[in-house]
Amino acid sequence: MSPTETPTPERERGVGGTRSRANPGGMDVLKVLGSDVRPLRERKPPWLKVPPPGGERYRELSELIRAENLHTVCQEAACPNVGECWERGTATFMILGDTCTRRCGFCNVKTGRPTWNDPLEPARVARSIARMGLRHAVITSVDRDDLPDKGASAFVGVIRQVRRQAPDCRVEVLTPDFQGQEMPLAKVIAERPDVFNHNVEVVPRLYPVARRGSTFRRSCRVLKLAKEMGGADVVTKSGLMVGLGESYEELLETFGALREQGVQVLTVGQYLRPSERHLPVVRYVHPDEFTALEQAAHKLGFEHVAAGPLVRSSYHADQHVPPGSE
Repeated sequence: MSPTETPTPERERGVGGTRSRANPGGMDVLKVLGSDVRPLRERKPPWLKVPPPGGERYRELSELIRAENLHTVCQEAACPNVGECWERGTATFMILGDTCTRRCGFCNVKTGRPTWNDPLEPARVARSIARMGLRHAVITSVDRDDLPDKGASAFVGVIRQVRRQAPDCRVEVLTPDFQGQEMPLAKVIAERPDVFNHNVEVVPRLYPVARRGSTFRRSCRVLKLAKEMGGADVVTKSGLMVGLGESYEELLETFGALREQGVQVLTVGQYLRPSERHLPVVRYVHPDEFTALEQAAHKLGFEHVAAGPLVRSSYHADQHVPPGSE
């Protein structure tokens, strides 16, 4: 939903009845984030400037995706790297529709009661991946807490179809937490994606305001089980955002908790507020601080770390697979 679009009652209520991402459950988020937050409309630091997308390959891929009636997180989540990634020939596909059953305070994907059900979507996604000539495709989805298997069968279908139609393409899945259920997770891991990614998004203290309906402990358990089930065949990965008032010590504790679950790849990027209906930015983290976070994460034992203002979970995802894991 764009910042200028008038929300419908359905979108404002969502499945959980939460009316605002900026004030989940009616709580005063400033009591958690602090009162010193950044205004929505202000001049951003120079390190956050990116040219608008518009290259020839970007236009070609936009038309292809539109023709196949597919959704990409690049577009739905207003990713600042969409132009660069698409010019590189990488993309992140969002399956199971464009309507999420949860309402995270930072997310630009619309929320409500999903109706999307297309059994042919896996084949169409794989066909597009083959036509685009991708080397590394990321498959993610909205949360589908309304489905019996929480959407796991759709991930299974896409992985199988990509193996058939684009066998040279590596597959990374970026999944929701499946409400902590083991069977949906086991179904996905059984297909042996090259990378299993589940983002914790924020430090544990911020979950009540940023990830209402989720828990840090549950996400950690998902990552731990994914590694146990996949073993050496599956690289595990997670990511989180900064700029919501977390401390350096909180970030290091979160990194350490992820390493305890066997997570191998870590991404860290700046939170950017999509609209006035989303959580405010507390501060813009300087690139030098990201460098320090990357170095600290490496010392904890992560095999690959990408940390920077414009880093997103799928940014340069083809480079996130550690050597020897292919």
